[in-house]
Amino acid sequence: MDLSMRWLKDYVDLKADVKQFCSDITISGSKVECYSEEGAYLSNVVVGRVEAIERHPDSDHMWITQINVGEDELVQIVTGAQNVKQGDYVPVAKHKSTVLHEGKEVKITKGKLRGVASNGMLCSLAELGLTVHDFPYAIEDGIFILGDDCDKTLGKDIREAIGFNDTTVEFEITSNRPDCLAVIGLARETAATYNIPLNVKKPEYKGVDGDVNDYLKVAIHNTDLCKRYIGAIVKNVKIEPSPRWMRERLRACGVRPINNFVDITNFVMLEYGRPMHAFDLRYVEGGEINVRNAAPGETITTLDGVERQLSPEMLVIADAKKPVAVAGVMGGEYSGIMDDTTTVVFESACFDGASVRTTAKKLGMRTDASARYEKGLDPHECYEALMRACQLVEELGAGEVIHNYIDCNYQSEEPKKVDFSAEWINRFLGTDIPEAQMIDYLNRLGIKVENGKAVSPWYRIDLEVKADIAEEVARLYDYNNIPDTIIRGVANAKLTDKQKFERSIKEAVLAMGVNEIATFSFISPKYFDKIRLPEDSKLRRTVTIMNPLGEDTSVMRTTIIPSVCEVLARNYSYRNPEAYVFEMGNEYLPVEGEELPAEPVRLGIGVYDTKDSFDFFDLKGIVEGVLKKAGVKEYEISRPDDSCIFDEKVSFHPGRAAVVTADGEQLGIFGELHPEVCENYGIGTRAYAAKINIPELMAKGTPEKTYSPLPRYPATTRDISVACDASLPVAELEKAIRQAVGSILEKVTLFDVYTGEQIEAGKKSVSYSISMRSHEGTLTDEQADKAMDKVVKALADLGAERR
Repeated sequence: MDLSMRWLKDYVDLKADVKQFCSDITISGSKVECYSEEGAYLSNVVVGRVEAIERHPDSDHMWITQINVGEDELVQIVTGAQNVKQGDYVPVAKHKSTVLHEGKEVKITKGKLRGVASNGMLCSLAELGLTVHDFPYAIEDGIFILGDDCDKTLGKDIREAIGFNDTTVEFEITSNRPDCLAVIGLARETAATYNIPLNVKKPEYKGVDGDVNDYLKVAIHNTDLCKRYIGAIVKNVKIEPSPRWMRERLRACGVRPINNFVDITNFVMLEYGRPMHAFDLRYVEGGEINVRNAAPGETITTLDGVERQLSPEMLVIADAKKPVAVAGVMGGEYSGIMDDTTTVVFESACFDGASVRTTAKKLGMRTDASARYEKGLDPHECYEALMRACQLVEELGAGEVIHNYIDCNYQSEEPKKVDFSAEWINRFLGTDIPEAQMIDYLNRLGIKVENGKAVSPWYRIDLEVKADIAEEVARLYDYNNIPDTIIRGVANAKLTDKQKFERSIKEAVLAMGVNEIATFSFISPKYFDKIRLPEDSKLRRTVTIMNPLGEDTSVMRTTIIPSVCEVLARNYSYRNPEAYVFEMGNEYLPVEGEELPAEPVRLGIGVYDTKDSFDFFDLKGIVEGVLKKAGVKEYEISRPDDSCIFDEKVSFHPGRAAVVTADGEQLGIFGELHPEVCENYGIGTRAYAAKINIPELMAKGTPEKTYSPLPRYPATTRDISVACDASLPVAELEKAIRQAVGSILEKVTLFDVYTGEQIEAGKKSVSYSISMRSHEGTLTDEQADKAMDKVVKALADLGAERR
């Protein structure tokens, strides 16, 4: 909301300067974003009078003028404008002045034009930063000739002379305070803040003889979406520009002046925060106004010239045959005011905020009116707004208002009441404010205290509970005056087991040199193609966002792998030589028959490194580090096969991927990304990824740490080398060794894998170091040999022969 300080001072006698005002009004609850002064970019531009004018001797389109700017000597200025004549009062940019040119500030200095000295410039509206809407009598492409509505004191600063020196304060109005989207609303806040009188007169008009019912009939067919509709008739309309004072106030509040009737509706909207509309009675067929829902298939061409398809839940203003406006949003093509309009219908109505917002969103349009309605307006001010509009019509001589009006009113007249307790408010705020002082604060805000109840004024729709009343007291008491208090009571908050587990996993991954990232949970459906998901994959069944920011954020992710890949791709495109990233985030998996999806937590890891030799086994080490931190002691790592539950297996290199399984349940998948996936993401090097299911990992883990005493007896170590098929996973060999040795096994270490000339083609040599220890006594050679015999037999069953 832009507030004109000149307009504000029509209602309150404000003594504070603008800086102090911004500070004080913010502290009292109306947040100021910034303030600006009109025409601040202009300097050394004054009022001048053309005393003499003659043709330039070397130009057929230039003139040499002598300008009186209130100084001892005339100022000679050469101009190419053709609309200047002797005796005209004009804006004069003197030597070393600043004006606008094509929206940018430029310096004006003296010089010569075709050999003739020119000591400045005569200004057009554009060079002052104005348009013909601000001064309708001016010529758009000529010098601005000051009219009788301007101060023609010679040498006077042009901004002051033409009323282009208002100060505008920009407010951030929260959605619960629609009453402050109005000059009068902010004037109320100002009066309460400074405890000064509010000077708002009740709007009245005299009117002329006649009966509005002879011109107009009004019916509300949906009283849930429209609580009140007031209509008035203005006849013998005169369409002309508004007076300068009205144009100034509209301009300062960011509204372009157009003509007196349009300006009156905009003026009232800004003054009272109440959108209004004016219809040309000629285009209201049958003289009927029907507030109803749109019929199926009905359309309307709005004022912006666009034909829009309406739907039955939308509220419209219709005549006897067709819609003439979308209620609370915008008028129809023929509802505007034309130059030949003679009779006008003034509308002041209150529409349901939620309905207006839904309609505006579906039609893809948002207006000043809809922005106000959607926040929720009270029907009472419809009357004041209409009275003010009619009053302005009479004051401006814009037409004759018929003395009576139509008022369809379905609002409740019962004022809103909230319990008031000074003791409760002090306890709630931690203050010791006397009750009389509280009541004074509330009275300043228009809130009356009667019989233990705070009676809310009709324009304060936000006051519903005791805490709201306490807030009103606190903001006028000044938040800075509320003493600091120490939190009372004992805080028993603690982390859940789930939170502790997830934090421990994050800490473990961070300790391994991987950086945490955070990505959006909503992704593009195209991501599934990037990771090569088959068309029938269950992961393509997603939760779709109803109002997405765009296609790239239109569905909730069902796998965390694309999110990790996007971060790798972005880092690679930035020419980062390496990226080690992880995210612990949710996936969103639709559940049949349920409205909400399941949201399991997943750990996603992504790595590429163009400098070091990071490979599959480094990633395996990270995954095993996670398993160790989780307390998962017994697990298997195997190639993904048809039993793999992870649809993302197609995203990995077929020979460089693995699945982690514990007690028969698959916990995660990891490996090198498929070359096609890297190509799809523009990653020009080998990249690796992992996905681990956190809830399943937690279920298989052991959070308690078991103490293991130092061994009392020495270990016995034996090495073994076997030759086997090159396709046999070493994990299978290790599993067989563990089962064969049994309880005396302490550690199995793979220390060599060899293929070469000394090994048969299609074979490989694998060497293990097997450490055995007993906690009951020193192992004998016989016990160790017996265990190794079992190992040799178990490996032979897998086709691995001892070398």
